Amino acid sequence: MQSLKQTLERFYKEYDFRERLSHDPIEFPHQYRRPEDIEVSGFIASCLAYGRVDLFRPVIKRLLSVMGKSPYDFLMGFDVKRQGHLFSEIRYRFNGDRDIVCLFFILHEILNKTLSIQSAFMRFYKPDDTNIGNGLTGLINYILEIDTSKVYGRNIHPAGLMQFFPSPSGGSACKRANLFLRWMVRDRDIDFGIWKGIPKNRLVIPLDTHIARISRCLGFTRRASSDWKTAVEITEALKELNPEDPLKYDFALCHHGISGMCTSKSKGLENNCTGCALWHITD
Repeated sequence: MQSLKQTLERFYKEYDFRERLSHDPIEFPHQYRRPEDIEVSGFIASCLAYGRVDLFRPVIKRLLSVMGKSPYDFLMGFDVKRQGHLFSEIRYRFNGDRDIVCLFFILHEILNKTLSIQSAFMRFYKPDDTNIGNGLTGLINYILEIDTSKVYGRNIHPAGLMQFFPSPSGGSACKRANLFLRWMVRDRDIDFGIWKGIPKNRLVIPLDTHIARISRCLGFTRRASSDWKTAVEITEALKELNPEDPLKYDFALCHHGISGMCTSKSKGLENNCTGCALWHITD
């Protein structure tokens, strides 16, 4: 375990976080200075951060461009009838233009009731919770109680909208929500740390295919499914290496996969493993 920690520490210290910024959705909230703009732009970016970066990046960029200098101010005053058309024909994979408009309407409703996404989240998070799972489940349930009739003509939750809001209660790993929470809570590296009152060790790792593959390789989990239980199990393993900040290595490990330095053996690239910076600690 000590050898693993030393290797990951070296890997972390040598990692060029800033260089990888443009390859990660966190680049978008980094364009703002006001905490409220960082929060809402981060939430929007994380909601759409699935699939290839070069595909979702221009969509997020276009949406935020329409909102002007302050996405927070835009959403506070957002009116579906008056401004919904600004996003017509902006779609991304499973999310139609009305689903995106409904996302903004939901954010408008939350911000006008609680002033921030954090305030809504903290209604459900409890300090004695072992992780942020209950807080996230409560937030998603709260979101889904919002009447969507102004967008869809009736109060419905189509698949394109629900794709934005997976929940731990349904077993989802909630990768994008956990990514957003990491940005907001962690106060190190390129994360913002603008949400106070939540210890870093309550976070759960944003589990994607890269983290899942590397975690199985390193023995952090033996679970085959990439669900909430697996994400929690990997996080608990990381706590043994860093009890206070288990997600410390998340960004570097994830981008170790995204950059192509870690690839799937199923693609016939087994020999790549021998050149991996983590190879010697998996033997």
